[in-house]
Amino acid sequence: MFPTNSLRYRVAFYYALFGAGLSILLSTGVYLTIQEIGHRLMDQILVGELFEHASEDVFVPPNIKSIRGYILSKAQTSNNIPPEIIKLQPGKYNVHIGKADYRTLVADVGDARYFMLFNSVSQHYQEAVFLNYMVYFAIFMIISSSIGGVLLAKRVTASVSRLARQVGQARPGDTELSLVELTSNDEVGELARAFDRYLSRLRKFIERENYFTADVSHELRTPLAIVLGTVEVLEQDDTLSEKQQERLARIRRAAQDMIDLTAALLLMARERQNDTEEQPCNVAEVALACIEKHRHLIGDRPIRMEVELAADPDLVVERPLLEIVIGNLIRNALFNTKSGVVTFRLEATRLVVRDTGVGMRPEELARALERYYKGASSAGAGVGLSLVKRICDRYGWRISLESQEGRGTMAEIDFSERRSTSRTFANESEVDQ
Repeated sequence: MFPTNSLRYRVAFYYALFGAGLSILLSTGVYLTIQEIGHRLMDQILVGELFEHASEDVFVPPNIKSIRGYILSKAQTSNNIPPEIIKLQPGKYNVHIGKADYRTLVADVGDARYFMLFNSVSQHYQEAVFLNYMVYFAIFMIISSSIGGVLLAKRVTASVSRLARQVGQARPGDTELSLVELTSNDEVGELARAFDRYLSRLRKFIERENYFTADVSHELRTPLAIVLGTVEVLEQDDTLSEKQQERLARIRRAAQDMIDLTAALLLMARERQNDTEEQPCNVAEVALACIEKHRHLIGDRPIRMEVELAADPDLVVERPLLEIVIGNLIRNALFNTKSGVVTFRLEATRLVVRDTGVGMRPEELARALERYYKGASSAGAGVGLSLVKRICDRYGWRISLESQEGRGTMAEIDFSERRSTSRTFANESEVDQ
């Protein structure tokens, strides 16, 4: 039928529950009313018989099969008064005598006490038959309420279902989506109007974001391209000193990093629909390129880079985003290592970057992936690792950090669920001095 957590199910269930409760309550009320009416009719008959026979000089028991009468007085006492009633005080009772039930009236008239009994077996039988009818009626009402609840739920939730389908099929670029046309002027219509107002604001926001992204892309890339062009022209000047050439190289690397970062951030700003828009990317190739790109950070420090390629996996990922992930991990390891070893290891399902640097305190490690958080030894803006975390979340990867103060840090990225292919090298270790 439909899921138990759906609106249709809840409407049908509560409607059936209401029908069942109402039918049971009604049946119980009718049954108790009939039972009370029966008792009152028997009491009226007994009272009539009592006054009819009490007016006689000599009490003569009623000559009716269903009614029995007894008297207890000084002048006359009936024989065989049942012991179940002889000690009863004046009033009305239901008494079981032998195998039969009796509605009993005990009353004092003059100096005599009268006991009038009405055989209620037949009445109880009629009540039992009527109770069976009430049970059948309750079952019928429960089944009818259930069926009616299902049909009513389908009709009541039809507009909600149409609204849900329309919203579910909507795409970010849909500009002609109007939900009000699908509903009537009721609560669902009010909800649709609220959605329309929200969608209108969302469209304007998306439009502003698109303009902003396009403007930022153009306004950043254009001057950076000019900077790169100028650097290339200056690098051809043979009169520059070695120090000047090193400075130009730093400017060119910074400008190129800015271009790559801008492209990556623009990719992150786009909504990711599916994997068909992305091509497989060789992780080992990107890793080696990033290592060479950041090797200049070692400078004259006694740091040894070790590269271990245990596998050659391909990932369906945007190459600039993968470069940001690997580049940030390598850059952080080199920045925080004054001397020692920085190890990069690539396996079929994960990559690990380990250093023997300053490490982090436990409180720093707990917040290392937070945006804008900088540790005591960090010289950056606190964006790198948080950006890596966002990229990992985008592709379903898992990033984990382990660190001890004074003993170094290990960063691990597990992309096993996103891996497409992998090739294992015969030589698992490549060491660069």
